[in-house]
Amino acid sequence: MRIACTFSVALLMMMNCAPTAFAVIPPPIDNSLLPPPAPPAPPRPTEQRQPCTVPLPAGAGAQAPQLAGFDVPAMWRLTRGAGQRVAVIDTGIATHRRLPDIVAGGDYVSTGDGRQDCDGHGTVVAGIIGAAPDQTDGTGFTGIAPEVTLIGIRQSSNKFGPLADSGERGFGDVSTLAMAVRTAADMGSSVISISSVACAESSVDDRALGAALSYAVDVKDSVVVAAAGNVGGDGQCPGQNTTAQPTVIASPAWYDDYVLTVASVGSDGAPSEFSLNGPWVDVAAPGENVVSLDPDGDGVINALPTAAGQASMSGTSYAAPVVAGVVALVRSRFPRLSARQVMTRIEATAHHPARGWNAAVGSGVIDPVAALSDHTSAPPPHQAARAAAPLPTRPEDKHRYAVLGSAAALCVAGVAAASVLLRRRAGHVPAD
Repeated sequence: MRIACTFSVALLMMMNCAPTAFAVIPPPIDNSLLPPPAPPAPPRPTEQRQPCTVPLPAGAGAQAPQLAGFDVPAMWRLTRGAGQRVAVIDTGIATHRRLPDIVAGGDYVSTGDGRQDCDGHGTVVAGIIGAAPDQTDGTGFTGIAPEVTLIGIRQSSNKFGPLADSGERGFGDVSTLAMAVRTAADMGSSVISISSVACAESSVDDRALGAALSYAVDVKDSVVVAAAGNVGGDGQCPGQNTTAQPTVIASPAWYDDYVLTVASVGSDGAPSEFSLNGPWVDVAAPGENVVSLDPDGDGVINALPTAAGQASMSGTSYAAPVVAGVVALVRSRFPRLSARQVMTRIEATAHHPARGWNAAVGSGVIDPVAALSDHTSAPPPHQAARAAAPLPTRPEDKHRYAVLGSAAALCVAGVAAASVLLRRRAGHVPAD
């Protein structure tokens, strides 16, 4: 079984026991809910509950398949991302010899400054975005944009928990994510990479996050790139969307007007079975069996520890930083493009599915060289998708959908709503 490391929450507890209908559309943006500027800090005292992750280095013969489909030399002849600041909102970024330029963005989990990573996930994500090339690395791994400046923000961790609740595992929710987005935007991030996904079978009270995303894009001109979410296993999304009426929503992905949402594909370009479908999916990128930096050493890894032992790394959380790196390259090469223009360019230059947009890969697998070219074609109109694909039609205005679905709510007496923990858990997903 492959391990999907998008670390998301499967279920949001709601206030009613009866099945309820919900609109697959995020709540209206309420700018009054934007988190105020403040130094990053945990909203509650926390403590470390588990030892930090110690993965094994990649063995001899390991390769980095996520780069095989890209013409990296051609990309780098145009730009390597110089001048761009990419915020990685994740489990932090550990210092590494191949990440020479990490800025402390703050810590919402403990008392660090964002340059600590007890879980290992954030360092893997950061490596995919900006690891410097190394001729001694036999895997061929390198970051997409090796000259960017990375901003490390620790927003969540599965190794910590709230001091006042010894039974609660993990720390970080949509509220701390909203604060982290505000911080990243205020630090001048041209790109914000988010691999945290809150999944639910009914609506999510993430209005502060929506306000933060709106602020980042429309006030600070940041491009926000987010993972679509994973299906299967503990802590993942509770099920796949297989019909035109989604039963699972994902945040921040469903804020499609402000987020470039990324699905995962394999090395053959086929959609990954674990990648959550939805009307908010914009593009896809390789996210299976990835290689990236070792958070506990100076080399690279192709697996992370689980309860069952070391397992290969796959998930939409590893596809998203591929796109974040390409966005940084585009912003470096075309500095006059606005955030929204960059998002449109990424979608317009992707390898479009034969029958147009679909819910599994959106506008298709990204094409970095095309996105960096001087001439790009206008984005095609959204077409009817393949009959066999879930969510078979893309609304004409992708940002104004309202698809109704029904879901059984989990009854919690006396609880009006529960926060969605963005716990970073590794969970099994079906093999392709």
